[in-house]
Formats: sequence, C-alpha cells, structure tokens
Amino acid sequence: MDSSMNAADALVRLEEPFSSKDVKWLVAATSRDGRKGRVTPYADPRAYTDRLNHIFTAGGWTREYSVHTISPITRMKKDKPIQTGKVLVTCVVSIPGVGVHSGSGEEWADDENAMTSAEAQAFKRACSCFGLGRYFYNFAEMWVDLDEYKHPREIPALPSWALPKCERRAPVQNGMARKENGTGAAAVQKGPLDASVTGKIEACRRDLGQMLYTNILGSVAKVRSARDIPNQHVQQEVLKWMESGVRGMAQVRRVAAEIAETEFYGILDGLGIRRLDEIQNFGTLAKLVEKMNEAQSRRPAA
Repeated sequence: MDSSMNAADALVRLEEPFSSKDVKWLVAATSRDGRKGRVTPYADPRAYTDRLNHIFTAGGWTREYSVHTISPITRMKKDKPIQTGKVLVTCVVSIPGVGVHSGSGEEWADDENAMTSAEAQAFKRACSCFGLGRYFYNFAEMWVDLDEYKHPREIPALPSWALPKCERRAPVQNGMARKENGTGAAAVQKGPLDASVTGKIEACRRDLGQMLYTNILGSVAKVRSARDIPNQHVQQEVLKWMESGVRGMAQVRRVAAEIAETEFYGILDGLGIRRLDEIQNFGTLAKLVEKMNEAQSRRPAA
C-alpha cells in the first residue's frame, strides 16, 4: 500500500463500483414457462484481483485457501436422486495495515467446475468484508425476457450508484441538472416531476416497510423523500426498483401462507429479520426470497 494512503482511504477505494465493462449478469432463476429469468449482477474474480493489485500492488496483499469435502450426499438432479458430495472452500484475504477477512464457498462435487466455483465464491465473499464488490448485494430482484437459449434478450442498465465516478451522469446540484449549451456556458435545467409517478413510489412504502423504502430512495436517488427526486429519469429508475421490491415482498408473503409458520419464522430468524416491515436493504430481501423459494420447492406435490 502506498505510504501516503491510510487504511480508511484504501477502504474507500475498495468500495468504488467496478467499471461497467467488468460487470456481467447471471440468470439465477427462470419462470415456470422459461420466458423470464431473474438476473443478478456480478464481476469475475479477476476484476477483484485487479482492483487489489491496483491499490496495494501484487505483493501488498495475500490470499490463502483451505479445501474440505463432504460425502456421500444424496440430492435430486433432473428429478432423479444421485450420490454426490460437496466441495467447501474457505479463503482468507490479508492486507497489511488494513485487516484480515475470510469467506466461504461451496458447490456440488458432481459439477465439473465445482472447485473453481467454490473458490470464486469464497474469494469474493472475503473481499466483500473489505467493501470490495459489496454493492452487488444492494440490487433489487430483476426479471427480464429470455431467448430460446435462456439468455437475457436485454440486460438491465446499471443505476448511477452502481457505476464508478468516471462513468456517472452529470452531477445534480440543488435538484437542477447542469447541461452545456452551444456557447459553452452551463445552463441549468430541470423538468417537472410526474406527480402520478411520485404517488406510485410513495404507495410502495406500505408493502416495503419504511427501512427498505428509505434505502431505495437513498441508494438510487440520494434523497429521503420521493418529492425530492431530482428529475423524471431518476423517478422512473426509483419506481422500477420500488416495484421490483414490492414483487419480491409479495412472493415472500405468498409462500409464507403456504409453508408452516414455524418454518417461516425460522427463515426470518436465520437471516436476522425480526419483521417483514424491517428489512433494511435489497441484499437481505433477495436472500429472503431465495430461502422462501427453496422452502416452497421442498413442499410435497399436491
């Protein structure tokens, strides 16, 4: 680490989002008809390594892996039980003068890329403890149309808060967007907000809860009130995230009505959630939706 940079400065640089060219999208789940997919953003482990090398140099940090296996385990694959095992990997990332953190990853042993996948999970989770790549956990649940090969027809646009400073849109000052006119002078412009969109955004508060509602406003628009959103473009971006969150909450409530109450509260306790209206961010909501879908899949067929 550069002698002129302290630990706090280093952590700030680690938390900066990756370049948009390094961000990829994974289809994590598909609808029953296969026409839509839930996509999540991620970055290749090499992007994490490049960031660490850029800030601390290749000799300024280390990582160490430990590998364990568990077998035999029976699991369902393509509706058939198979005998397999699990590969468990722990990664410890050390940065002198900053700290030491670890992360774990796992994958089914019958996956031909089991070791690579588990190592990547462990490394990136350890890095997220330093703030590197942690912003990926704040994305809403997003569904897109898929082609016949189960690939997204279009990938979502990254919001401004998920872009590095050099790629963000022109700054907004006092709710007014600056735009250069033909003479080179800066003209200040702001279009009127759409009152109907403001109403739709505010209506989401009841379904999301105050914490998650406020988190979206702060993360996407950098405001605390829907009426303070700077322009219609950001309005639409906020509404998209709000509605995605509402769909996620609706899914949770629907599954909660189908599974045992003890199982539902066990899932909440496992994620540290006291009540549905106290979910703090999209990362937590995404994990909850995933756990609820898993619980639903374990229910016997009617």
